[in-house]
Amino acid sequence: MLTLWPKIIGGLLVLAAVAWAVLQIREDGAESVKQAIERQNNEAASQSDARRSDYDRCLDGGGVWDFGAGKCLRAAPRRRN
Repeated sequence: MLTLWPKIIGGLLVLAAVAWAVLQIREDGAESVKQAIERQNNEAASQSDARRSDYDRCLDGGGVWDFGAGKCLRAAPRRRN
């Protein structure tokens, strides 16, 4: 009976080491996914800022923004009375 305790303690230590390794792998994977999402969000924000700037410059120049095409069209012709 006395020789059984070292085996039980050894088994528990191995189980704890395996559980720790699994948790570390999961944590690393979750961090990787979070970083990928953050990079995508930053890129989307940058593109949005660039498009907003294009839109503002179009209107400031007297153009008409075509939302379907995503580009500036020439200014609408002015009527002569």
